[in-house]
Amino acid sequence: HLDKMPMVDRKFMGPLMLPIAEKYKDMGTIVVGKIESGRLSRNDSLVLMPNHTNVEVSQIYNEVEDEIQSAICGDNVRVRLKGADDDDISTGFVLTSPSNPVHAVRQFEAQLAILEHKNIICAGYSAILHCHTLSEEVSLAALLHYFDKATGRKSRKPPQFAKRGQKIVALLETAQHICIERFADHPQMGRFTLRDEGQLFFFFSASMTLMICFR
Repeated sequence: HLDKMPMVDRKFMGPLMLPIAEKYKDMGTIVVGKIESGRLSRNDSLVLMPNHTNVEVSQIYNEVEDEIQSAICGDNVRVRLKGADDDDISTGFVLTSPSNPVHAVRQFEAQLAILEHKNIICAGYSAILHCHTLSEEVSLAALLHYFDKATGRKSRKPPQFAKRGQKIVALLETAQHICIERFADHPQMGRFTLRDEGQLFFFFSASMTLMICFR
């Protein structure tokens, strides 16, 4: 069964995107993560987003702690960096190419499917967003459209509220810049869930096309 499963479409030749899952200090600054796009080589000059810190790759280690010269999309790696202190790096930051960096935004439009929620949801509602290695508080700045269940068409007028079972388009806003991409361009960097009050995720958009409006 596993042999017959389709391979993941990885962007080996795409721009580098390595979300930071962990960071610590060990004879320098070490960051840990999975390469979601592109490739990484020793001595590469890169940028840490969203704070635009210029860094250099001094060493790369694979999952069994062997030092390697390069890694590609899909690899889990530990990277020793020059030019950044671990105190200036947070989980959810992305190591990326300076020529084609990941987008860093505070507002974006997205399609949301409301799976579980007891009450109606209005503009101003807050939740915790989980995207790649990122965890950040987000608010629904505005509800823009809803999708008709019968026709699947998007409404012209914005809804006053949304409830369980609906699919909507909303404008999401964060207090700080976050790294995110259009789902159509980079699914691993564009799918997310929203969680409320420590309960099961009630928004889910992994199977839907995200429309991100960078501002």
